Amino acid sequence: MKKYFYVITVQYLGYRFHGWQKQPDVKTLHLMVDRTLNYILEGKRFKSLSSGRTDAMVSAECAAFELFLFEPITDETAFLELFNYNLPQDIRALDIREVDEKFNIIKHSKIKEYLYLFTFGEKCHPFCAPIMTTILDDLDIDKMKQGAKLFEGEHYFKSYCYKATNNGVYTREILTCELVENTIYNANYFPKKTYILRVRGKGFMRNQIRLMMGALIDLGKGKLTTEYIKRSLLADSAIKMDYIAPASGLILNKIEFE
Repeated sequence: MKKYFYVITVQYLGYRFHGWQKQPDVKTLHLMVDRTLNYILEGKRFKSLSSGRTDAMVSAECAAFELFLFEPITDETAFLELFNYNLPQDIRALDIREVDEKFNIIKHSKIKEYLYLFTFGEKCHPFCAPIMTTILDDLDIDKMKQGAKLFEGEHYFKSYCYKATNNGVYTREILTCELVENTIYNANYFPKKTYILRVRGKGFMRNQIRLMMGALIDLGKGKLTTEYIKRSLLADSAIKMDYIAPASGLILNKIEFE
C-alpha cells in the first residue's frame, strides 16, 4: 500500500507530562498525541515518530513529529483544526506539511535550539513553576555569562552526559551558548528580572543542557570556577558533573531541518 508522509509541528507545556516517549502507566505527550490521532482518524492505520525525546516536565515552543498514513490528507487546514480541537489544552499543533518518503525525522540533519528560563534571589509566585526555575541563592550573572561562552565550539562533553559510558560519541559542537536577560516570556507575576540560557547545536546527549545549566548555577554560586569548566571540556577529562538543573525551566524553542 502506498504511504503518505507528513511533518507536524507542535508546542506544549510539559509540566504535567512524563516526557514525550510512551511509558507504562504514566501520561506522556506521545500517548496523548496518538490517542487524539486515533480518534480523529477513526481507527485508520497510522504511525507517529518524534524528532527526539524530551524529559518529564520539559516544554516546547516548536517540536516536531512525522506522521505516516495509508490515505492522503485531502484538506490539511481542516485536519489541523480538528486535531487541535481534540488535543488537550496544553498541546497545540502549529503546522502540517507533506514530505517525501526519503525524509526521516530522526536521521535528517537538524539544528535544535533550547532555552533555559530562570531567576534567582527570591521566592516566586507559584504560577512561575511550570516554565521557570527559581534559584533562591544569589548568583553572579556576569560570571555565568562568561562560563556559558566556554561551551561554544567543539568540545568533549562526556562530563555533561547523564550515565555516560565508554562507548559514546562525546565530541560535539555547540553553535551558540549565551546567557541573556529574558525578553521573550513575561507575566505580571514574574519577578522583575529573569534570565535565559540559549543553546543551539546539532545534537545533545541525555540531560546535557540541564547539566550545563547546573554547572553554570554552581559557577554563579561560587562553587565552581571557569577554569574547572574549561578542564571538564578537555578530551581526557574525568570530571563528572552531578548537578542536573530542574527540568521545568527547559524549553525546546526551535528545530531547523537542513
